[in-house]
Amino acid sequence: MKINLEQIRKKFSSYDKKREKVIRSSRKIIQKSKTAIGSIHRDTLPEAAAVLKQMKEDVAGLKKESKGKLQHEGIFKVAIQEYVEALSLYEFVKNDKFLVYSEEFEDPEFYLMGLCDLSGELVRKAINSCIKENYPMAVKIRKFLEQMYIELSKFDFRNGELRRKYDGIKYDIRKLDDLVFQLKMKDKV
Repeated sequence: MKINLEQIRKKFSSYDKKREKVIRSSRKIIQKSKTAIGSIHRDTLPEAAAVLKQMKEDVAGLKKESKGKLQHEGIFKVAIQEYVEALSLYEFVKNDKFLVYSEEFEDPEFYLMGLCDLSGELVRKAINSCIKENYPMAVKIRKFLEQMYIELSKFDFRNGELRRKYDGIKYDIRKLDDLVFQLKMKDKV
């Protein structure tokens, strides 16, 4: 008995082509996130804004390409998290605010994970600010990160990736506590 599996092979092939396109698009967004974050750390906010604007368009395109099952691919989730992280850093540096959740981020968990990733960039920003002798910025960042941690502590995160990212924030706060303590000991703040 001969079984005709051609239709199934075509569906698999079509899915694989779409998946490869989502992977390529996601990688571009991840790379642009690194570019935007680098621009923010170099205090070239207009450059970061231009990259973030392009990322917004790229994310919209990615969401269209990845309807359904493809939105559960790991790289799609990472691309959205990186986008949230870059936007969050920009929002903090430019406006001293938290990035507000929107449907643009697809899934609240992706948003929260990107927000948790922000803590590492804030530590980096605080250290770079101290190198530039902008000591009050380190104190401001420490307060901001502590406030973010308090807000996130109101969630009951299950064990998993989001929980690990959230737990990492307290270690970043400790780094900033040490940094601010050293600054106070040297009468810099």
